Amino acid sequence: MLHEQSEQIATAVGFDQSRLGLSLMGASADELNIGPADREILRRLAGEVADLAARPIEAEKRELWSQHNDLRATRPVIFCDPENGWTEIIPSRSLRCQHWIARSWEMTLRKEVFWGTQMGDDYVIESVFNIPHVYAELNWGLKEKRVGGELGGTSAIRWESPIKSIDDIEKLHFPKIQVDRQATQRLVDLAQSLLGDLLQVRLKTFWWWSLGMTLDVAFLRGLDHMMYDFIENPELVHRLMAFLRDGNLAMLDQLEQQDLLSLNTDGYVGSGGLGYTRELPQPDFRGKVRTKDMWGFAESQETTSISPRMFAEFILPYQLPLLERFGLNCYGCCEPLDKRWEAVRRIPRLRRVSVSAWADWARMAELLGDRYIFSMKPRPADLAMPGFDEGQIRADLRQALQVTRDCRVEVIMKDNHTINNDPQRVTRWAQIAKEEAENL
Repeated sequence: MLHEQSEQIATAVGFDQSRLGLSLMGASADELNIGPADREILRRLAGEVADLAARPIEAEKRELWSQHNDLRATRPVIFCDPENGWTEIIPSRSLRCQHWIARSWEMTLRKEVFWGTQMGDDYVIESVFNIPHVYAELNWGLKEKRVGGELGGTSAIRWESPIKSIDDIEKLHFPKIQVDRQATQRLVDLAQSLLGDLLQVRLKTFWWWSLGMTLDVAFLRGLDHMMYDFIENPELVHRLMAFLRDGNLAMLDQLEQQDLLSLNTDGYVGSGGLGYTRELPQPDFRGKVRTKDMWGFAESQETTSISPRMFAEFILPYQLPLLERFGLNCYGCCEPLDKRWEAVRRIPRLRRVSVSAWADWARMAELLGDRYIFSMKPRPADLAMPGFDEGQIRADLRQALQVTRDCRVEVIMKDNHTINNDPQRVTRWAQIAKEEAENL
């Protein structure tokens, strides 16, 4: 194969194919030559996705998410993304395609088929096939040296971070968008020729997941050093966060100016949930996507152990200028936000708030009410433990839904590094969650 990590790319479990786009800089037409057998497999799967997308229930689910995101009263909405568990539901050995790009596309299509035929949650199957831009990896000029992290992120990583002192910040530069337009068009043409009569082929790239920036700080400075810096070297933290803020603002400008953004109102947004809404894009939208037509998202999981005062001083002020640019915003992931709420509530047009398993759910229910989406994140350990206790899972969900019955609730199962090699766990969890939501 052309790329040493081609099998990891083919079985990537993220919600887009950005790794594929990153891997194809400078690719020639010969490297995109998919054989007849692979084409037949992909077309059969694409046909299944198209049939699933045409079902009336998909329109019903789309409407459910729209009402939910627009803060209208609905039953709790259920979404299960197994994340790394996908490699146990659809293991590499089960893929039939041979070409590494075809294997990546096969994985994408098989996930949609599983969601549409077996999962049973409120995920919406769309008759689209997204292709990422081919582009050079975005970077800050300095990069940590990583050791470990094999097996799709399920093994530990340690890193040697490049910023040793405040003077090293001068060695950083803003990320520069570099798109290989020819390779991008060849990839789009390939998908169009293969699947275009079955699914709508779209050019859509997720250029970032979070604009929180504290993961970047952790990589550039080191997590231990970052924690000490809040007390011993606050000037370094402020200067680094300011640089990352300005660099991300410049990146957003580049993406807007080069017309590289896509609407994110029909797929995964933030740290969970789908983005369907009648409030985006803006009324003056004319086809060219701007950040104000999109959902924004930030979090700060790496700083969970710092005080609310430190968060309000060192983190949120640098995130606010970025979030100000977006039409609606999501905030938070695994970090508990009940103690940070007084700062977080300042975020403009905040709509979706992550309530992790480590937060005080009763307190968050009081704080959010029906004014925000309560994005409930049950324990992923329930799907990973040696035993799968359906009774306890049901009891926990029932209690949580009672506590939040006056809120606008979505129940999001994610962050699964393993499902104990038992695909039935995700389908049973979704079924239990759906039953409890419908019987509330």
